[in-house]
Amino acid sequence: MKNNNKSRREFLLTCSKALPAAAGLVFMPYATGQLLLKAQESEGYDPTQHNYAMGVDIHKCIGCGRCADACKKENLVPEEPYYFRTWVERYRINLEGEAIVDSPNGGIDGFPEPAGSEEEILRSFFVPKLCNHCANPPCVQVCPVGATFTSRDGVVLVDETYCVGCRYCVQACPYGARYIHPEKQVADKCTFCYHRIVKGLLPACVEVCPTQARVFGEVGLRSSPLRRFLRFNDVTVMKGSLNTKPKVYYAGADGEVR
Repeated sequence: MKNNNKSRREFLLTCSKALPAAAGLVFMPYATGQLLLKAQESEGYDPTQHNYAMGVDIHKCIGCGRCADACKKENLVPEEPYYFRTWVERYRINLEGEAIVDSPNGGIDGFPEPAGSEEEILRSFFVPKLCNHCANPPCVQVCPVGATFTSRDGVVLVDETYCVGCRYCVQACPYGARYIHPEKQVADKCTFCYHRIVKGLLPACVEVCPTQARVFGEVGLRSSPLRRFLRFNDVTVMKGSLNTKPKVYYAGADGEVR
């Protein structure tokens, strides 16, 4: 059985590499996505009754990095540097209006002042980032085997049993939110802690935030904390001009945030 699986993976990988870029072909996700979703659902959970999204209040983020640390532990993200499902960036705006952005170890270890920095900083702030779980996700469109798909409750997921590690989705994501797992050799990313939310729990990053800078909820539900967040804040989305229709909404993000 292992040899058959290996042969199948190698065959699919070869096929994905052979796809002519000029052809512009798009493969639609198929049944494997639904099988994975069914396996992850808890008893009595109906995904068609939910539509999840997240809000981030930049004014409240203090750059503590607890969200990134909790995410790594909850989802067993590789400990090596540069592997994150969510991370925090520091934006430092100088007198010329230029943005200097850094994120040492995803923000987990804090943000020390850069050595030898003599540049005057007008202001600074922190921006948590993650997969935007787009309603029009380019990662889903380019996946040649249907491994990346959108669940019925609006979460973009990856079926590891079908992913061939071709990296098409990594390149297609405009938010830099995907990576290839160094051991599994498959695409990995934020899932909104899907294994938690189907049980009525919050994503780990939301649960540990000491300032409630992250808000999780449902787009169309009037009692959802996300609905209140969207109502009382002037929100924007990252790279909205790309028409990916992101479902992570930011309050307090100005022109420097990208």
